[in-house]
Amino acid sequence: MIKTLLVDDHALFREGLASLLSGQPDFTVIGEAACVQEAIAMAHDLQPDLVLMDFTLPDGTGLDATRAILAGLPHTKIVFLTVHEDDERLFAAIRNGAKGYMLKDVPVAKLLEHLRGLERGEA
Repeated sequence: MIKTLLVDDHALFREGLASLLSGQPDFTVIGEAACVQEAIAMAHDLQPDLVLMDFTLPDGTGLDATRAILAGLPHTKIVFLTVHEDDERLFAAIRNGAKGYMLKDVPVAKLLEHLRGLERGEA
């Protein structure tokens, strides 16, 4: 099972994603956070395999959360899910340790395909 933490300040999106992933045989959603501080605390408490992270959060950025999470949990894989399409954010995410970046309008099948590939060690 891929233990997954969801970090997004939009409850409807976060809960929908949790429902989608919970219906998959190889994912389990172990937590949901709405801000940077919650994300950091939950990641350190729950030790997820995967964090799906939003860029824009009410108390900082997903980059802030990524740095703090990976400082204590370097093997956690972080993937950004965002509406932002600019390359600067993508490169900043990768420079800060994220393993990937997908737009929130990605088809479900493609999202699952990429997340499963990441877990198998694919880029």
